[in-house]
Amino acid sequence: MLKKNLLALALLTLIAAGCSKFRRIEKSEDWRVKYEAGLNYYAKKDYYRASILFEQILPIVRGLPEGEKVEFNLAYCQYHEKLYLLASDQFKTFYETYGRSSLAEEANFMYAYSLFASSPDSNKDQQSSIEAMNAMQNFLNRYPGSQFMNKAIDVITVSQQKLEKKGFDNARQYLKLKMYEAAVISLDNFKKNFPDSKFLEESAYLKVQAEFELANVSIITKQLERYTLTLDYYKELVDNFPNSAFLKDAERYYTESLQRVNKLKSNKI
Repeated sequence: MLKKNLLALALLTLIAAGCSKFRRIEKSEDWRVKYEAGLNYYAKKDYYRASILFEQILPIVRGLPEGEKVEFNLAYCQYHEKLYLLASDQFKTFYETYGRSSLAEEANFMYAYSLFASSPDSNKDQQSSIEAMNAMQNFLNRYPGSQFMNKAIDVITVSQQKLEKKGFDNARQYLKLKMYEAAVISLDNFKKNFPDSKFLEESAYLKVQAEFELANVSIITKQLERYTLTLDYYKELVDNFPNSAFLKDAERYYTESLQRVNKLKSNKI
């Protein structure tokens, strides 16, 4: 028990000493002291303390030879601290300020990658994914033979997949909410936006279902047109996915729609 207490006391003493040392550096009026200490903290991966010191001296060293390293390292500090939007802004500022620097290419890549890191799961708003994808495509256009090319392509691919999943989930959600017309329109847009999506088969089936349900709740003057569209959408499903796992369920909508089309037509005669 005594040994544990002594170890705890020693640890607290070390922490207090470290804090005291950092406070002295932070209060120093010599920017060079803060610069060297910031580099030291950065090398030790103490990004929190390093960022505080770099932010303090940034207005002073901007324009000096040390300014380039301070701005670049500060951006990485923010990235490692998971402050991705701050990091993206800082990387962007760096390559706009130091466009001829040997680090400009990496900063440009990290600007886009930080945006990508800030993007949430596909069930949430994907604006940052769109921005990341556009920024990364601009990066590839500017540096076509970049050492970061493979990572950049991966970011674009994953961002595209997130947008694809978001688009499909939105369309499916309209169907769950019984907003059938919105579901059909959304499924049409999904096919246009993602013509190679792995969800196209299911979306083709959902379009049959959505149009059938829309016909069901429509006024009588709209039903013939909408049941006929259900038949058309079923044929599209069969033509494009003849072995679809959804065909059995889709056939029920087709059979029911065909019966109602024939009945509606007979009533018109």
